Amino acid sequence: MLYTRLCDLLGIQHPIISAPMAGSAGAALAAAVSAAGGLGMIGAGTETPGWLVDQIQQVRAQTDRPFGVGFITSAAETEGLMEIALEHQVPVLAHSFADASAHIRIAREAGAKTIVQVQSVAQARAAAEAGADVIAAQGMEAGGHTGMANAVLPLVPSVIDAVGDVPVVAAGGIADGRGIAAVLMLGAEGVWLGTRFVASLEATTAEWAKQQIVDAVGEDFVLTRVYDIVRETPFPSDIGERIMRNDFTAVWLGREDEVLEQKAALRATLDAAGKAGERGMARVLAGNSAGLVHGIEPAAEIVRRLVAETEAILRARPGALLR
Repeated sequence: MLYTRLCDLLGIQHPIISAPMAGSAGAALAAAVSAAGGLGMIGAGTETPGWLVDQIQQVRAQTDRPFGVGFITSAAETEGLMEIALEHQVPVLAHSFADASAHIRIAREAGAKTIVQVQSVAQARAAAEAGADVIAAQGMEAGGHTGMANAVLPLVPSVIDAVGDVPVVAAGGIADGRGIAAVLMLGAEGVWLGTRFVASLEATTAEWAKQQIVDAVGEDFVLTRVYDIVRETPFPSDIGERIMRNDFTAVWLGREDEVLEQKAALRATLDAAGKAGERGMARVLAGNSAGLVHGIEPAAEIVRRLVAETEAILRARPGALLR
């Protein structure tokens, strides 16, 4: 059976976490992953407190297994949303894209565990010193918002070496059992998966966007800040966004200085395109692992297959390499 100390720490059966993707990871996805033995996460993003209360209640109506809520720590809404999560005794909270030290202390006092997503070794050390229960080492292969410097394979062991006994999970570029087995061999205690779960029946992503992910290959995605600059979103300047190439990126990719100068006009263009339903201008967030995603499936089936694939590889492959 696939089992690591992450399972004991979080009270789960399998060391698989569905990433708290704002706009994709709602109650249905979180509940399905948790019921299947992983850790399902709600992506709180910049939603309202009422929305989060409803999502938490929906998860609890569907499963009694542990689940979590993830926050964009740099967003203004985070403090209020975190209060809601703690009031409703959510057992696991996740923070990304800002110093989470104060949030870790508050969560610990309330009896909740904290996962901190990092994009560098320095961030990992700071999170460990602040008392993070788990660190998610995110490579730039990841979909949506991610760092722009470190790939997952060198980042994961570097973070493991830096944080002592704190469990590390790998994020970015992983969508099947081969990827999970690889990072477990690097010393990771589990995985944090986004793109694979975006293409699930339960994800709240638009169906046309899910299909584009299924049809895509890794080269169809780019790491950019153009949408964040236009929208003035609350992400640090060293964080980019991996999205599918589209009509907007074809014009503006690599022209960030011009985007900054013209952001008001470009925002109006994007707003108009959104109202008109122009899909060529809309973002499809996914990582390079999209090339390994071949269908839109129930999240529970995805969890079961990932576990089975990983177990089969770990039983057969290592021994076959030794004489």
